[in-house]
Amino acid sequence: QVQLVESGGGLVQPGGSLRLSCAASGIIFSRNAMGWYRQVPGKQRELVAAIGSGGITNYADSVKGRFTISRDNAKKMVYLQMNGLKPEDTAVYYCNTRLRGADSWGQGTQVTVSS
Repeated sequence: QVQLVESGGGLVQPGGSLRLSCAASGIIFSRNAMGWYRQVPGKQRELVAAIGSGGITNYADSVKGRFTISRDNAKKMVYLQMNGLKPEDTAVYYCNTRLRGADSWGQGTQVTVSS
């Protein structure tokens, strides 16, 4: 059974930084692509950043140059370093992976960017 547990969200002022973490279990972590998504009420969940098993990354245009996704296969962890945060980054952030065609999600962590 896949389990993803996010942590690291919180309240931060515009221009600040946060680092989100996601601990994974129940998968052969090193073989799985991992992603971070976010969702605000009334809107669809959107991809923020993804990292493949080989370390190739891709980002939403809105976060390029500000966010960095990384992974530690030994610890089965994926991270999202968020710098230069803006109020529009406020959302619930979810960790994601796909196994045998099925998406798995964490419980989400709230990120609020406000002065």
